Amino acid sequence: MAEEPQKTLKVAHKAFEHFQHGLATGEWNQFFDMLTEDFSFWFPMGKFHGLNEGKEKAREFFQYVSQAYKNGLFVTLDRVTSNETTVVFEFRDEGMLFGELYKNRVAVSFDVRGDKICGYREYFGSDGKSN
Repeated sequence: MAEEPQKTLKVAHKAFEHFQHGLATGEWNQFFDMLTEDFSFWFPMGKFHGLNEGKEKAREFFQYVSQAYKNGLFVTLDRVTSNETTVVFEFRDEGMLFGELYKNRVAVSFDVRGDKICGYREYFGSDGKSN
């Protein structure tokens, strides 16, 4: 049973690397390849507020993120917590949000099923200008 949390952590770390790459470059294909077809995500505000379902909705969301941060959003990982099925990444991010300086503290969780990500939740809460 000790193998399962390690496998979950390994899959989530790989997905998080692709997630960081997508945020920085707008290239999301490797991240999308790691999502299940029934992927769901929860976002705390805006157009995508609440529960969103389906891989296509995820594509729409992450492409919107890349439009908002045209020059990339850059992540500094602070902490990782995990159990058998879920991994939480706490990080600081920084970039230009629609041309305005943006910094924040964020936590995202990835739910892992097999070698794919089936769920994502995002939480943040600073003023968007500090971290």
